[in-house]
Amino acid sequence: MSQLKKRIGLLSFAFVFTVSMFLTGCSSDSSSSEGQTTVTFWHSLTDSTEEAANAVIKAFEEQNPEIKIKAVYTANQGEGQNEKLLTAISGGNPPDVAYFDRFEIGAWAAQGSLLNLTDLAEASGVVKESYYPFAWDEASYEGNLYGVPISTDSRLVYFNKDHFEEVGLDTDNLPKTIAELEAASEKLTIKDGKRFQRIGFIPWFGQGWLYGWGWAFGGEFFDPETNTVTANDPKVIDALQWMTDFAKKYNVEDIAGFTDSQGTGAMDPFLTGQLSMKVSGPWEVSAIKKFNPDLNYGVFPMPTPTGENHTTWSGGWSVVIPKGAKNEEAAWEFMKFYGGEEGQKIFSEIARDFSVIDSVNEELGYKEDPILKEFVEILPVSNHRPVMTQGSLYWNELASAVENATRGNGTPEELLNKVNEKVNKELNK
Repeated sequence: MSQLKKRIGLLSFAFVFTVSMFLTGCSSDSSSSEGQTTVTFWHSLTDSTEEAANAVIKAFEEQNPEIKIKAVYTANQGEGQNEKLLTAISGGNPPDVAYFDRFEIGAWAAQGSLLNLTDLAEASGVVKESYYPFAWDEASYEGNLYGVPISTDSRLVYFNKDHFEEVGLDTDNLPKTIAELEAASEKLTIKDGKRFQRIGFIPWFGQGWLYGWGWAFGGEFFDPETNTVTANDPKVIDALQWMTDFAKKYNVEDIAGFTDSQGTGAMDPFLTGQLSMKVSGPWEVSAIKKFNPDLNYGVFPMPTPTGENHTTWSGGWSVVIPKGAKNEEAAWEFMKFYGGEEGQKIFSEIARDFSVIDSVNEELGYKEDPILKEFVEILPVSNHRPVMTQGSLYWNELASAVENATRGNGTPEELLNKVNEKVNKELNK
């Protein structure tokens, strides 16, 4: 029995009775006096994303007067922490639709908590070709669709143009290879004894996760045919070895002293000019506009050993129908609209999130923005984290391997072998 199944059982006994009144109040109402079907929609959206969802709901209800959407804010920390929804499903009172992290779909589909949408999608003409491949694949498990993709992102390297020009680096000829990235970092770094005045680059800082570098080096993290993780893929080992060598060259303790003294928001070292390059996502654009609008910056794809086959990785959200929902048909109509071109345009324009449909991103002008277009144009070749039952465990173990390797607590190969052993053991249970 998986850890997730065990937790569902415990949660069922521990919480069902204590929250039953709440769940009954939030569960699906089958109809109203006017003959409408009420679809209950649980979400964790706030601010502009909540405004965007409400705009989608309004447009849907105008076109479908027989269906009313009851939106209910329900906190969700993601990464396996959506306990209220687990309790609702096990208690037999789930919402009809839930806004759901695509990263969690594999684990929830495997233990039967989500409705298989394959037949509904086929009957409605909802097809993979309409979406970025990674988004559809991440919303699927064992060949079946369990979620309709909604939003996405990607990761690139941000760089400070003024820093580049200061040290004689060509801003029109940016690093494409790992060697060129290393050379640029060395030129940009200013260090006085053990103290960094400025660091050119830190591979693991920001969004510099091993997933991104592993794919950049040409590695793979999962074999769906055997349902096993492949953290010790030679190319993934090479990626972690490169990060480890970088940590040794610049002294990881000195780097840690630098990063520990930095802040977030306005005090982010890239925004304060103390870090020349960093891996991050499109949300960084908003932070720069807010905290340092005069920053002269650009972006480029994460370098690879060969300078070719640049890629990235993406996350994002979806909408799902929890198992046991009372109004599957009406729920699907809402999901189909939300994830279709019209719903996507409404949502993405207000939320300023990327759509999972390329034509929508183009229509909204993202491909015309000098920075955002770089994030959008790489999406067709983006990767997604493995769809598996132990996705959160794998994420945490890979992060620990990077921490240990860069601090000299084991070789990359030893550490990644241990990751394989631990995660595959759980997968086989």
